Amino acid sequence: MIGEDRPIAGKTYFTPALFAFLRELKDNNTREWFDAHKARYECVAKAPMLDFIDDVGPLLRRISPQLLADSRASGGSMLRIHRDVRFAKDKSPYKTALAAQFRHQACSKDIDAPGLYLHLEPDQIMIGGGLYHPRGESLYKVRCAIAAKPELWQRIIEEPRLSERFAQSGDKLRRPPTGFAVTTPLIEEVKRKDFVALAALDEATVCGADFLAEFERHARMLAPLLAYLSRAIGLAW
Repeated sequence: MIGEDRPIAGKTYFTPALFAFLRELKDNNTREWFDAHKARYECVAKAPMLDFIDDVGPLLRRISPQLLADSRASGGSMLRIHRDVRFAKDKSPYKTALAAQFRHQACSKDIDAPGLYLHLEPDQIMIGGGLYHPRGESLYKVRCAIAAKPELWQRIIEEPRLSERFAQSGDKLRRPPTGFAVTTPLIEEVKRKDFVALAALDEATVCGADFLAEFERHARMLAPLLAYLSRAIGLAW
């Protein structure tokens, strides 16, 4: 169920016990260990994250009605703790991070769409947003939008609220993509394969009573980027 509007100021979701659990999981990444500590996982990781997702929903809807916060235990915004090891050399069965993604409602297995991301891992805590690994048509549309109006893209990524707090991340081509020349405006931006911005946080912030407000503050910083990417690929914002 997506959360209803209600007062949530000063509410603590995550505690140091979450990060202690994740550190121990990293050192004991086996099904036997996890099964023996599953109740602990439910208490310090899963339940708090679902509670957070439930409460963040109304805040995200104020930023854009397109952003979804789905607090279902399975198939919602919280990412699975289980790793897909079918084609991996590392057969460790569990992720050592707790994470959630808040997708644009148009996002599906057939449609690329931007969104927000929360990653909680000892020594690697991040809030991010953007468009990660878009497929051919969507990627081409964003590149064309940047090349057509480079000043608009530059204004968004250089806006101080974003650029002073977030760093651009993701893969980039070495050479201009097909259809674009070396002389294309902002060619280094056009070469990007991902259009993502990330900001680091610390455990004290995540475990504080103001973390929900802090997450909303960061989401608002990312909103112009998400709006641009949505419109570039033909989605509502």
